[in-house]
Amino acid sequence: MGRTVLPFSQVLEQEVQEWRKFRRGLRKEDQQFLDRLFEKARLHVQAGVYASRPWPFETILISMLLEHEKTLVELKSKLKALETDTTQTGTPSPSWPPP
Repeated sequence: MGRTVLPFSQVLEQEVQEWRKFRRGLRKEDQQFLDRLFEKARLHVQAGVYASRPWPFETILISMLLEHEKTLVELKSKLKALETDTTQTGTPSPSWPPP
């Protein structure tokens, strides 16, 4: 008989549990950042199912990186708009900094 493959959401939760000791060793504020990284990976569970990689942590890391890249692109876009607005008017936009 073949081996039963766990759903990727369960694989992800197992990884979170395996990193529990590492998490405990972190400072409180860093624990929150680690938790947020795993939350970002949860956004891509369906892609993880589809990828079906032999080392699921690779998929988890790529999911985290994907979310970071999206955030960077968004921030760069906002910064460019702010720089353009400042260049044109000589003063920063009233929408900056964000609330």
